[in-house]
Amino acid sequence: MRQNAIATETVSRPRKVERVVAGQATHDGDGVKLTRVLTQTMQRRLDPFLLLDAFGSDVAEDYVGGFPGHPHRGFETVTYMLAGRMRHRDSTGNEGLLASGGVQWMTAGRGVFHSEMPEQESGRMEGFQLWLNLPAKDKMGPPAYRNIESDAIPEFSVDGVTARVVAGHSHGVAGAIQREHTEPLYLDLHLDAGAAFAQSIPAGHIAFVYIYRGTAAIGETTLPRQHMAVLANTAGSDGVQLRAAHDGPARALLIAGRPLNEPIAQYGPFVMNTHAEIFQAVEDFQAGRMR
Repeated sequence: MRQNAIATETVSRPRKVERVVAGQATHDGDGVKLTRVLTQTMQRRLDPFLLLDAFGSDVAEDYVGGFPGHPHRGFETVTYMLAGRMRHRDSTGNEGLLASGGVQWMTAGRGVFHSEMPEQESGRMEGFQLWLNLPAKDKMGPPAYRNIESDAIPEFSVDGVTARVVAGHSHGVAGAIQREHTEPLYLDLHLDAGAAFAQSIPAGHIAFVYIYRGTAAIGETTLPRQHMAVLANTAGSDGVQLRAAHDGPARALLIAGRPLNEPIAQYGPFVMNTHAEIFQAVEDFQAGRMR
């Protein structure tokens, strides 16, 4: 859904890069190969975000096993497909086909059992899954599911950059999803060679950038493909500026959000605030209360 940028993002005190993180090769589901970018060790620093996985392969054996049925409780999953087709089914009766350019936004709440299985046996499968924490008061709320097709995601172009606004607001364009407590910003940025992009971000929000094509720079820090920059929360900072290398285009995810500042207790697919709540989640799953 193409729109015109209706506001200019002014960034006069851009954030610097605090840390550069290289994605780690791993696998999940039924052997799906992926790059884990945001790991459990970084959850406190990148609160309210819990995990970011990138997957992408032209080899069917790397993805065809998919993600058979498994439970979640206490957070939201955001799956963004760049290429390929994946079928979602869950215990609440929701079903949807996640196709190229689309987004699946699932709120696990008090518990959901779901599967994400490829509907292809050849070709490219590529995308991302982000885990977004829920505030304590919403962790036991009702599950929800929304499938957002590619043409329903707002996008705009400015100065050699095309931005797809999955969540939040950018340059006066409202994204497909808004969240009150965590206020997530989720942008997919396509930068021409040498093109620059500025995005305002509240000083108290955490923010990071993941480069998944080409090379880009934030200030004096150059970021190659499959690397994430954690942006510093410097007092008085008002946003981020990034620029693609002059020798080629780049693509990046820019993600930011307001921290919950609540305890995090995680055991696999369950994310709560206390160990007692985790024990209850495991007990509820074993008793079939998430199926």
